[in-house]
Amino acid sequence: MNNWVSFIFWDSEVNRTERGFTLIELMIVVAIIGILASLAIPAYQTYTIRAQVAEGLNLTGPIKDAVASIYSDRGSFPVDNADAGLLAAGTYVGNYVDSISVTGAVVSIQYGGKAHTTISGQTVTLTAIGSSGSVSWDCASGGVISVTLLPPICR
Repeated sequence: MNNWVSFIFWDSEVNRTERGFTLIELMIVVAIIGILASLAIPAYQTYTIRAQVAEGLNLTGPIKDAVASIYSDRGSFPVDNADAGLLAAGTYVGNYVDSISVTGAVVSIQYGGKAHTTISGQTVTLTAIGSSGSVSWDCASGGVISVTLLPPICR
């Protein structure tokens, strides 16, 4: 019985010594989380802007096909959206794209809507290069959108 009583007292003493974290330990944890967040937030923003730019390039698929088809048939590029058999520029929209327009060999993607402020109001252009009935595309932003934010095909 004496052992049982000593076990009860020993157990209660252990609980008294284990009171949790000190203020210093908690402050160190908060500082580490702050440092990790300060590194992660810019990387996440770059990732989201890249995804927004990619949306515009993905929306141009049918438009590029129409321009290439006109070039293949005529041997020249269409004058505008109507000449390419496309709808008006403002009808080609997405969450981050305001319009996609055709002007000769150039397809212009205008960003806006919910786009990040870094690319909102900016334009990425795809320029068609015709050769022997086939068309290849050159992508550029005019230097306004940082190269690091553009997809690999535009760098």
